[in-house]
Amino acid sequence: MRILVLSDLHSNGTALDAALAAAQGRWDRAVCLGDVVGYGPDPNEAVAKIRELGAATIRGNHDKAVCDLVSVDDFNPAARAAVDWTRARLTPENLDYLRALPQGPLETEGLVLVHGAFHDEDEYVFTPSQALESLLDSSGLITFFGHTHHQGGFCFHDSQLEVLALRPRDKESLAALRIEPARRYLLNPGSIGQPRDADPRAGFAIADLAHGVIEFFRVPYDIAAVQARMRASGLPEALAQRLAFGR
Repeated sequence: MRILVLSDLHSNGTALDAALAAAQGRWDRAVCLGDVVGYGPDPNEAVAKIRELGAATIRGNHDKAVCDLVSVDDFNPAARAAVDWTRARLTPENLDYLRALPQGPLETEGLVLVHGAFHDEDEYVFTPSQALESLLDSSGLITFFGHTHHQGGFCFHDSQLEVLALRPRDKESLAALRIEPARRYLLNPGSIGQPRDADPRAGFAIADLAHGVIEFFRVPYDIAAVQARMRASGLPEALAQRLAFGR
């Protein structure tokens, strides 16, 4: 079973289409770590595609926000504006879908899915100390998380915590991780719709547990076309600009 791992789509239909084209024929089932919507210009398209894929999906903080399931007081002004814009444009059917998304952790196909930290879906996990609790408490050996928009991860073995640099180099599209049975892994596939690790290309992963390999991909897409739709829609300019820089 090869599992396509998507996260943080953020209403970017162009990036999602590019990622799915690059992954075509490489996977058997899809999962999504949340934040299907928010920031970008294509909320209905992103939700429709995830539903079409039949992806096992958990909720993210932006998914909750557009459904009024969480306060946006902690969101910055641009993010709040995008939440309001998205909520006004989502179809009732797609809003109902997002509202019904389960909270992680979700166990499926040998993986554990969370949006942020294992015990707090809204917590960002950037550092080894932040990762350690999730690594120790997760019910599975391989846990995928999102929320940070940073491709990479951590592993734990024999009381040692290691940071894993898994992002492909600028001129490469793929980096592979060989899974070792005695280790526990906390891995971020990267963001499809708004990367923030200085690489503007869409990020995702494919987990082939039968062969003990997880591949991390970066795929270019037409950023200018997405920016044009954002500007035409009246979304905040800062959200459009940051796509080009991966920040």
